[in-house]
Amino acid sequence: MNELDAVFPPPPPAPDGLRPDLSVGIILAPNFSILPFAGFIDCLRHASDVRDHSRQIYCNWTIIAQSIEPVRASCGLEVLPQTILPEVEQFDYLVIAGGVLPGCLDLHPETYDYIKQAVKKDIPAIGLCTGSFILAKAGLLDNRRCCVHAEHKEQFNKLFPTVESISDRAFVIDQGVITCPGGIASLELTFSLIETHCGKARATKGLKSLLVADHRLTQRMLQRPYEQLTSCGNRRVEMAVDLMELNFATPYSIAELARNVGISVRELNRAFMQYAGEPPTVVWRNIRLAHGHWLLLNSSRTVTEIAFECGFADSPHFSRWFKKTYDESPSDFRNNRRDI
Repeated sequence: MNELDAVFPPPPPAPDGLRPDLSVGIILAPNFSILPFAGFIDCLRHASDVRDHSRQIYCNWTIIAQSIEPVRASCGLEVLPQTILPEVEQFDYLVIAGGVLPGCLDLHPETYDYIKQAVKKDIPAIGLCTGSFILAKAGLLDNRRCCVHAEHKEQFNKLFPTVESISDRAFVIDQGVITCPGGIASLELTFSLIETHCGKARATKGLKSLLVADHRLTQRMLQRPYEQLTSCGNRRVEMAVDLMELNFATPYSIAELARNVGISVRELNRAFMQYAGEPPTVVWRNIRLAHGHWLLLNSSRTVTEIAFECGFADSPHFSRWFKKTYDESPSDFRNNRRDI
């Protein structure tokens, strides 16, 4: 062993077959701003592995584009995309990094179609910096609120008068679309994403590595796998999902749920199949599993305690459904993420 090997030991082996908890596709606009993009991706990098290694274990990120041509940032640096617009379903989020206006709006029509396809498939789109302009141009901010940098608010309001813009937040989440004004606010957004999907300890590791001592956390991402259903336009479905989230730990039958929203079980099933593509039993179970996922990452409760807290009859029942949903048993899931 040489001197460097003694000072910098190799990383421990990565867990075999581990699926990243957070996968992000990133589209860079022409003349994109380097700071929000770099802050976003570097926070992911530090959270994705143990110590100061940078393997994409717990987080995965991919720079995508319509063609494999370098994309020039506003500072002159160029970034080479890694792949041409892959299947969008592989990502948990699609990030659009904006930059200098109006040139950053000059994305290929195929790229605009790809962004719209992601939102249509319930994959949240994130507009970094002036990425909000790109999302608005694509028609994805209609009837939504968005966060715009104060310096660009007047321009945004003139171009998109029907979109409600605000400038006093680090980011805004509205119906599956997330907007962030850029700068170091991208760190706060990334922290929330990582905390939601990978746990607070891993998110905090990323911020400490970046020497961010004071994290304001003006808004947390909510662990809501069916957030889009809370504003789907069907009042019965919206009420039912709200009741599910309030009663995920309560023995509560679908018949009781239907009665509380004022329809029959058959009508409730039909409504959920129309708006969710799944029956209410599956939606409710996935809401409970999402809460269990969060508790495994952010609490010291035993698997049995978590199972009961999430409304499952027993630990084996919870473990069986958790493994089917997340490809790991609850114990393996927690153990594979303890070493940060």
